[in-house]
Amino acid sequence: MIAQQLVAGDTTTVRAYVKSGQPWIWLTAAAISVAFITTVALLGLTAARGLPHFWPADLLQARYEQPGAAPVPMLAEVRSSEEVTAARLLDAGLPVDPQRDLYERLLLKIGNRDIGGVDFRYVVSDWLVDRQMPADAVVLERIEWGNFHGFLDAVVVDGNSVAGSEAWSAYQQAQRRVDALRGDIRRIEKKQIGAINYELERLRLQARRLEIDGKTRESHPEAFAPLDRRRDEQGAKYEALRAELNALNRDIRRDSVRVRTVDGQQRTIALAQLVHGYRPNRMGVLDKTLHFFGKVWEFVSDEPREANTEGGIFPAIFGTVLMVMIMSIVVTPFGILAALYLREYAHQGAMTRAIRIAVNNLAGVPSIVFGMFGLGFFVYFLGGGIDRLFYPEAAPAPVFGTPGILWASLTLALLTLPVVIVATEEGLARIPRATREASLALGATKAETLWRVVLPMASPAMMTGLILAIARAAGEVAPLMLVGVVKLAPTLPIDGNFPFIHFERKFMHLGFHIYDVGFQSPNVEAARPLVYATSFLLVLVVVLLNVSAIMIRNRLRERYKALDH
Repeated sequence: MIAQQLVAGDTTTVRAYVKSGQPWIWLTAAAISVAFITTVALLGLTAARGLPHFWPADLLQARYEQPGAAPVPMLAEVRSSEEVTAARLLDAGLPVDPQRDLYERLLLKIGNRDIGGVDFRYVVSDWLVDRQMPADAVVLERIEWGNFHGFLDAVVVDGNSVAGSEAWSAYQQAQRRVDALRGDIRRIEKKQIGAINYELERLRLQARRLEIDGKTRESHPEAFAPLDRRRDEQGAKYEALRAELNALNRDIRRDSVRVRTVDGQQRTIALAQLVHGYRPNRMGVLDKTLHFFGKVWEFVSDEPREANTEGGIFPAIFGTVLMVMIMSIVVTPFGILAALYLREYAHQGAMTRAIRIAVNNLAGVPSIVFGMFGLGFFVYFLGGGIDRLFYPEAAPAPVFGTPGILWASLTLALLTLPVVIVATEEGLARIPRATREASLALGATKAETLWRVVLPMASPAMMTGLILAIARAAGEVAPLMLVGVVKLAPTLPIDGNFPFIHFERKFMHLGFHIYDVGFQSPNVEAARPLVYATSFLLVLVVVLLNVSAIMIRNRLRERYKALDH
């Protein structure tokens, strides 16, 4: 009826319809729908471009016969295909027919980078002839040089060669043995020997502290004796572990495989250099699905290798989540206290208005400026001061006077502080004055009223500010490049060595990992799907952090809904 009247041009009805607010409701709904669709499309794009990287693609064997060149045998995965014009191929120096409009161009992952020098190659589909899918083709994932594509001829186990139909099962058994040995070696190197090195460094610094205090081994032997005894104990432990490690390294280098490339070249690869092997052309849908989820789990739980283009990104996930948690712990009380003072205690005059303007302007400062401030104030001034006061024995090597996860968290806390202040102030402003007066009339002091009435009712708004702070901080990269993030962190900020949480350590971050893999990797085609996969994971981490905060906010809102009314 309203639509008919609008078409009929009833001015009064149009004016009444606009005053009712219905157009703005529909406009808001449309904007929310667009935002939702855009978000889903973003997630879909990143997932579609990144997740197929973990699916075991079939190996295509063919002969590439480019006119004017010798035929080249290939064994490769078809990564993508596209239609290109003949003019583009002519510009690339390819002898195509200029009268033809379009050609199909394929991107092949040929592997064997140590042999051919490249992992990927573009080919014209018409020149790829004699195509077949050999069932015995294998993909061997190596610690270095990427994947090997070829055929398994034999497995050498403890000096005995196993060939023929039994070679593949022998390889799988030998690979499981090597994986177990590799786990033992990693445990000894990173945990046990790492703990010994950490303790030896602490003993060295304690001895250096005694020397700074004016004590020497000749004048105060009783002060150095406990340190020497503990150092000898650690040295004995290290010698025992080194003997065990040498034995494990001999065992892991025992077995190898003899393989053959598609052009007949023979290679011998030690199983210690292999991570995994599979025959994709013999795998069914179920096997490929299990392989896919296994590779996804490896991606989120393992450490990176091959210049971050292989392996996993667990250190980056851990660093991102830990940094956001430290930032949240710091920014929440400071933001709430600042908002509480501005709204409840400060005189609402020119000075307060100027402070609010400054807070709002602080939210618009470029993030790299916060990084420069964090580097100058937190790292050089505070960190350097802490080193001079508490760690003089470590000089000239810095402890806190160098970028680390603590300074990165404080820098992001400062960056997100205006968001928390503004959101908390809005929540405090929503609480009716009558509620405060009722609490005061019952005999409560102003502090008790704020603590027991006002702050609980404003807690949903505080959580909203924290949600916005998390959403911004988790994706920031520019300031972190100056105050703590690195391409590859050898150790995590949390481990089993006292004091267990090491705020001075550098860390990895998902946002910086995306930048590094996408723009600093020498193997662009191998890095591209990992950029999308890491981006997808970063969005999921941000979503999970926000969902957790939203659930807490909703529970608080339901709890204090009665007081709000």
